[in-house]
Amino acid sequence: MRSLIRTLERATLRDIALVCLADALVGASFGAISVSGGLPLWVPVAMSLLVFAGGSQFAAVGVVLSGGGALAAVVTGLVLNARLLPFGFTVTDALAGPRWRRLLGAQLLTDESVAFTLLQPDPRRRRAAYWVCGLALFVIWNVSVVVGAAAGGLIGDTDALGLDAAFPAVLLALVLPALGDRRTRLAALVGAAVAVAATPYVPAGLPVLLALAGLLFAGRPAPTASASGTEPGTGPESGTTAETGTAPLAKEAHRCP
Repeated sequence: MRSLIRTLERATLRDIALVCLADALVGASFGAISVSGGLPLWVPVAMSLLVFAGGSQFAAVGVVLSGGGALAAVVTGLVLNARLLPFGFTVTDALAGPRWRRLLGAQLLTDESVAFTLLQPDPRRRRAAYWVCGLALFVIWNVSVVVGAAAGGLIGDTDALGLDAAFPAVLLALVLPALGDRRTRLAALVGAAVAVAATPYVPAGLPVLLALAGLLFAGRPAPTASASGTEPGTGPESGTTAETGTAPLAKEAHRCP
C-alpha cells in the first residue's frame, strides 16, 4: 500500500482525502436514515460491506422504507448499479493480475475510483489511483455507516443538514476538469438533458443509463495518421520518429490514456 501511495502525486492524494471526507458524511447519513427509519443496525452495515455502492444503497433503503418489498429494492439497486458495467471496461488495466485480485478490485469499483483512475497519465499511476482510492473509500464508507447507524435518530433530519448534497457535489467536482474538452462537454450536456427529461417518467436508476445517449454526440477521435500517408504512430503529429519508431519520453509522460 505504501508503494502505491508513493506512486501518486501529493495533489492526487489530497483530492482522494477530500472525497473520502465527503463520502464519510454521506455514509453517516445513510446509516442514520436506515436505522431511524426502522431498519435494524445490521442491515445498513451488511449492505455497505457487500454492496458498497452509495447510490444503490440509498435507493434500496428508500424503496423498503416507503413500503416496497425486498425484491423491488434489489431490482432498483441493480438497475442503478448497471452504470458500473461500462465503467469497468475503462479501468481493466488497473485490475490486471491474479483472479483473486481482479475479484477484490471489482468490489472497489465506484464512480470516484474510476474518475481518479482516468485522470492518471500512465498505467502505473492508474493502477495506484484505483487501489488507493478504492480501498480508502471502502474503509471510510463502512466506518461512517457504522457510526451513523449507531447514532440512529440522534442526527434527525439529515436533509436539513445538507448531507444529501455531499455525494452529487463530489461527483460534480470530479467531472468538471474533463468538461474543458468541447466534445466531452457536448456529450455531458446532452446526457444530462436526457436524464432530467426522463426522470419524471421512468423508475429510479434508469435516467442515469439513458444519459449514456450523450456519447452519440461525443464524435469520433481524430485520426493519428499524418497527411503524408505515413502509418499511424510514426508521423510527426504522434511525437514519433520514422527512423527509430520511439516516442520522446517527455511527450509520452503527458499522453492521456
